[in-house]
Amino acid sequence: MKYKISHRTHYQYESPASLSHSELVLIPRNSEYQTCTYSRVYLKPEPSARSMRQDYFGNTVVNICLESPHSELDILADAEVVLHPAAPLVPDQTQPWEQVKDTMMRYETSKDLEAFEFIFPSPMIQPDKAVAQWAAEIFAPGTPVLRAVLDLTHRIFTEFAYDPNATSTSTPLSEAFGMKRGVCQDFAHVGIACLRAMGLAARYVSGYLNTQPPPGKSKLVGADASHAWFSIYIPGIGWVDMDPTNDVMPIDQHITLAWGRDYGDVTPVRGTVLGGGNHRLQVAVDVMQQS
Repeated sequence: MKYKISHRTHYQYESPASLSHSELVLIPRNSEYQTCTYSRVYLKPEPSARSMRQDYFGNTVVNICLESPHSELDILADAEVVLHPAAPLVPDQTQPWEQVKDTMMRYETSKDLEAFEFIFPSPMIQPDKAVAQWAAEIFAPGTPVLRAVLDLTHRIFTEFAYDPNATSTSTPLSEAFGMKRGVCQDFAHVGIACLRAMGLAARYVSGYLNTQPPPGKSKLVGADASHAWFSIYIPGIGWVDMDPTNDVMPIDQHITLAWGRDYGDVTPVRGTVLGGGNHRLQVAVDVMQQS
């Protein structure tokens, strides 16, 4: 499956900003199941300095600096990605979740060791007693790990309401969990918190979802959006993605942009601005399936 992605971010400042530094995480990753065949980040105005690096998690980060007055900043990230779906898994044939937990404590392989750090708390996902109790209701003794994770995904989907007005990118996990409302970021954080509470390794994944218009309607330009989900590590299998916002196990419609411990590790655009006053932000995303 091949996709073309266009992600535009536009900042309009109240008054000219004299200086700005930004980090952009807008280039899709390469992995076992995904190949980024083309990527380009266009900037207006042109930055005074620009560089590219890989962060600790292997995500591509573009650093930019604008040192002359500017009233707006326009960022356009274009990419083409080919997905290579993994073979289907049989949830009830996976090992019991307790066995996965015990194996992770021994980290018998290099991949286990790399995943081990995703068991621990992170800045935006701290231990929460209520979340841990809620998770324990799902992870009954002896339950196959993937069956338990699917049940967790379904429970988040059914018990949480999608409400973009309920939370912001800085809303604490405990608050979103208490309200049982939020967006994909919140649902991914809840899923990760539950898995870590059970001693399992889980990471945050940012990316895009190929959405379909209602029957008889054309897809609107810019109507797509950034998306987020979580991934669990199962020794002997690897990382398995779960999308609690849509109650699905991603196969061929989810494009991975970056991953980390939580949203704070993979924020698409962040930085500092000197001057400029208040600003307006507009974001438009298009995900187009190619023949």
